[in-house]
Amino acid sequence: MKRIFLIGYMGAGKTTLGKVLSRQLGLSFIDLDHYIEGRYRKTVSQLFVERGEEGFRDIERRMLHEVATFEDVLVSTGGGSPCFFDNMEFMNGAGQTVYLKVSVGELAKRLELCKSTRPVLKGRSGDELKSFIAENLEKREPFYSKAAIVFDAEEMMTDQDVCKIAQELAARL
Repeated sequence: MKRIFLIGYMGAGKTTLGKVLSRQLGLSFIDLDHYIEGRYRKTVSQLFVERGEEGFRDIERRMLHEVATFEDVLVSTGGGSPCFFDNMEFMNGAGQTVYLKVSVGELAKRLELCKSTRPVLKGRSGDELKSFIAENLEKREPFYSKAAIVFDAEEMMTDQDVCKIAQELAARL
């Protein structure tokens, strides 16, 4: 029985790498945000608007506890998941945690391409986007750094890069 939790900032590649890595390891893949959306039949953005951050984080915690009962699973968490309640300690106790570490500059490049799908980033670009990421990453780093494995996910540009990184990470798990 194996449980792996991928954590890291948005744009770190948790879902992209998680899908490939789960296949390589023969595990089921769960994106926690998608799991929540499926259970509540609403988007994460809608849940944030309706229930506020506190309400959403409570849902997220409950769904994290639920998926942590599954066996042979790789869970891609939301970027904020480890930073609320005792979620990081819980994940460390329930399975193996992996922090996908990526620099602010690289995160900004990745997120610039998809900021229209991420409400918190809308209207931010260039230095403002980098500052926003740097500020948030600094707050989250103490939680992220509690992961059992800190893994450099900086060089994830192509499908080949993703497969190579997944193989490297699989060897460490």
